[in-house]
Amino acid sequence: MTVDAPTLPQAPAETPPPRESHARRWRGLGWGFLAKLALMALVNAFGVMTLLSAFRVESWVVFSATLVLLLAADIVYFTKRALPLKYLLPGLVFLLVFQVFIFGYTAYIAFTNYGTGHAGTQEQAVEAALVQGERRVEDSPTYPLSVVERVGELGFAIVDENGDVLVGSAEQPLEEAADAAVGSGGAPSDVPGWEVVPRATVITDAALQEQIASLRVPVSEDPNDGSIRTRDGSSGAVYESTLVWDAEAQTITDTTTGTVYAANDKGSFVAEDGSALPTGWYVNVGFENFFRLFTDPALAQTLLSVTVWTFVFATLSVVLPFALGLLLALIYNDARLKGRRFLRTLYILPYAFPAFMSALLFRGMFNAEFGVINDLFFFGANINWLGDPWLARAAVVWVNLWLTYPYYFLVCTGALQALPQDTLEAASLDGAGRSRQLRSIILPLVLVATAPLLISSFAFSFNNFTVIYMFNNGGPAIPGAPYALGATDILISAIYDISGVSGGAADYGLASALSILVFAVVGGISAIAFRQTRKLEEFQ
Repeated sequence: MTVDAPTLPQAPAETPPPRESHARRWRGLGWGFLAKLALMALVNAFGVMTLLSAFRVESWVVFSATLVLLLAADIVYFTKRALPLKYLLPGLVFLLVFQVFIFGYTAYIAFTNYGTGHAGTQEQAVEAALVQGERRVEDSPTYPLSVVERVGELGFAIVDENGDVLVGSAEQPLEEAADAAVGSGGAPSDVPGWEVVPRATVITDAALQEQIASLRVPVSEDPNDGSIRTRDGSSGAVYESTLVWDAEAQTITDTTTGTVYAANDKGSFVAEDGSALPTGWYVNVGFENFFRLFTDPALAQTLLSVTVWTFVFATLSVVLPFALGLLLALIYNDARLKGRRFLRTLYILPYAFPAFMSALLFRGMFNAEFGVINDLFFFGANINWLGDPWLARAAVVWVNLWLTYPYYFLVCTGALQALPQDTLEAASLDGAGRSRQLRSIILPLVLVATAPLLISSFAFSFNNFTVIYMFNNGGPAIPGAPYALGATDILISAIYDISGVSGGAADYGLASALSILVFAVVGGISAIAFRQTRKLEEFQ
C-alpha cells in the first residue's frame, strides 16, 4: 500500500505589473511622452493665440468655445481616465468646428440683414459715414508727419504746435509719444514702440502709398473731432466730417444741408424725406429673409424656375448616367467580347479628367462662333448653344452625362460581377430569357447594391456647382431676374450669385436663408429615399 505524499501549497503566481502607456512613460528616452508634450504644446499655443484674437475683437462666443475645447483637450490627454475620448476628441472637435459651427453661423446670418450696406456694427457704420463726409478744416495747420509701423499696423506720428510728438493709428487715436525724437526735417525720426518708415520707401512703394492715402488717424476718441490725413506722406492736416454724430439721439446731421438722419430698426440712417445714408449695420430681422423667398414677386418667380430646373438637372444627372453606365457594364460584362479590359479603360477616361477642365473645354466646343460642335455635327449651322435657355440646359446635361457615366459604369460593373451565378443559372434552367433575367433578377440586385450611391449622387448633383459655373456661369441671364440669375443656374449657384461673391450687391442673409432651405430639401429627400431603398432588399 502506497501513501501519496502530501501536496504542498504553491505560492500564488506573481501578477505582472500593469503596463504603462508609452505616452506617459518617463523611463529611457521617453519619446512617447515627449511627442505628446510637443503636440499638446502646439495645440495650447494655437488655442491661446485664438483666445487673444477673440478677446481683442470682443468675440465672446469664439472665446468661450475655444476656452472650453482647450481645457477639454488638456484634461483628456493629461489624465489616465477618459481613454475613449483620447481617440474621439479630434473627430468631435472637427465636427463641431467644420459642421455644427458653420451650420449654426449660417442659421444666425439667415436671421439678419447682413450684406452690402449692412456689413458691420453701428459704430462702424457711423465711422464710415463720417469718413465719407470728410473735408479739411479750413484753419487746420499743416503738421510735419512721419509714417510709422508696428507689427504690420501703419500709423502717423506728427509734431504739433507745441513741439510735442503725437502718434496713433486707425484703431488708436493720437496720444503723446514720450521720449520721441524729431529729425532735421522737422518730422519725427524716432518713436518708441514704433518703426519709422523711411521716406524713400514711402516714395517708391506704390501699394504703400495707397494705404497711406486711405489711412485716417483719429484726433481723439470722439469721432466728431476729425482725423489726421496726408497726401504726400510727409505732412498732415486735420479733416472733419460735414456729418455730425449724436450718440444720445442716435442721429447723424449733415451740417451743410441741415438734413437729419435717424437710426431705425432696419439698420439704416434715414431722413424724413426717405433718403438714407449708404452705409448701415446688420440687425436681426427675424424670418424676413425666408418670407422674401416666397413673397417677393420677382425673386419668387425666378427662384421657382431655378428650383424646378435644379430638380430636373439633379434627376437627369443620376438617371441618364446610370442608364448609360449600366448599359455599357452589361455589354462589357459579356465574356464573349474581345478586348474588354482595353475598352473599359477607354470608357473611364472622362472620369480621370478634372471636371472643371472638361466643363471649360465643352464651353469652347459649344461656342456658336468658333466651337467644333456646330462645325462637326451640324454642318456649320449657327446654333446658339450658350445663348438659348433650353439649348444651354441640354448642353450642360450632356456635359454632366459625359463626366459622370464612367462612375456608374465602374459601379455597375462591380455589382454585375458580384451577382450570384447560381441564381442566374437556375433562372436560365427554368426558362427565363435574358430580358426576364434582366428585369426580375439583375436589375433588382444591382439596385440593391447601387441605391445608396444613387441617393448620394442625387444630393451631389443637386449641389453640383462646378459644372454649372464653369460651363456657362449659370447663363444665359433670365430677363428681369434679380441678382443676375441665369437659365442654367441651380440653387447652389443661385446662392453664390445672391451672396455677391461673383460681384454685385451681396445679400448674405438671404443667401443663408436659401442655404438652409436647400439643406432641408436635400436632407428630407435623402431620408425618404434611403427608407424606400429598404424595400429593394426583399429581392435578395
